[in-house]
Order: sequence, then C-alpha cells, then structure tokens
Amino acid sequence: MRKAAVERATKETRITAEVDLDGTGTYEVSTGIGFLDHMLEQLSRHSLIDLKLQAEGDLHIDFHHTTEDTGIVIGQAVSEALGDRRGIRRFGSATIPMDETLSRVSIDVSNRPYLIWRVEFSRPKLGEMDTELFKEWFQAFAQNAGVTLHVENAYGENNHHIVESCYKGLARALRDAIESDSRSSDDVPSTKGVLNA
Repeated sequence: MRKAAVERATKETRITAEVDLDGTGTYEVSTGIGFLDHMLEQLSRHSLIDLKLQAEGDLHIDFHHTTEDTGIVIGQAVSEALGDRRGIRRFGSATIPMDETLSRVSIDVSNRPYLIWRVEFSRPKLGEMDTELFKEWFQAFAQNAGVTLHVENAYGENNHHIVESCYKGLARALRDAIESDSRSSDDVPSTKGVLNA
C-alpha cells in the first residue's frame, strides 16, 4: 500500500496531506488560494494520485509560505509513500498541449533532487497569485520528493495555460515514473542497487 500522511506546523503554516500513489485521482484540496487549489487538483487528477490536503497559512502577509509549504508537504508524502522506490519505472516524461501552449516535463524519481525551470510569464499575477511562486512550488516539491525535475514551456501566450500545462505535465510524467514495472517489480531501478547512495 503506497500511502503516506504528513503534517507540517510552523509559525507560518499548518498543513496536513495524505497521498495514495495507487489511487484514482480523487482529491480534497483547500489551501485558501483558489488558483493553487486548481493546480493541485490537476496534479491529482492526471497523476491518478489521491490527494487530501488542508492548509492554513499567513495569507494576510502573502501567498509565498503557503505555496512553498504545500510543495514541501506533498513532496514529503510522495517520497514516504515510495519507500525504497523498488519496482518503479523511475523515469517519466510528458509533452502537454493546451490550446496555443506546449510544455514539456521530464522526471527522474532518483532520490536526487534537482530542478530545471525554463518557464516565463508575461503577467505578475494569475488571479491573486504571484506567478513567481510557481517555481517555488516546483522547487519545494522536487527537493522533498527526491526527484530530478525538468520543466520547460516551449511556447505559449496565455499564462493560465502555461502554468496549468506544467502541472499536468508533472502529473503525467510522475504517473509514468512511479508506475510498477512488471518486468522488474522486485528491483531498485539502479545498477547500484539503491537510489542516491
């Protein structure tokens, strides 16, 4: 059962999250940030990871702490649910078209965190959310999930489409990478026999 529950409590945020990596893409998400909720719902639905997340943060200051900390907590939950990462495919990639936009995401569930972010926005905000915070979310997720993550927007004009295609790309790439490999179900997918040793 690849499930995990994580709690994080600081002076800035209080967050609980539960994931089931072998779910059906059902979600209950509440961060207090409408656009972030929408993106996390996309992540759950298209990865088929069940996600329950409740966040309370210092939104009276700004959205930074809540955004970053949800990335931290979801990343930690995914990492915990993966265990020793035995029997997974490890690698995944997705190219996502969304109207005029095309984004590419590649992932290595290697237990070696790294982010390459090649995404630019033409507007400072989407709704009330600062567009610069999306990189912070992906960085926090990659660091805490223990994944190497490359996110690139090839082209696009609509900022909503750009960021949504990135989250959907992450979802589909992650779905492929954590899927059980029927040809190697008992092995850690590394010649070292262990990931990040």
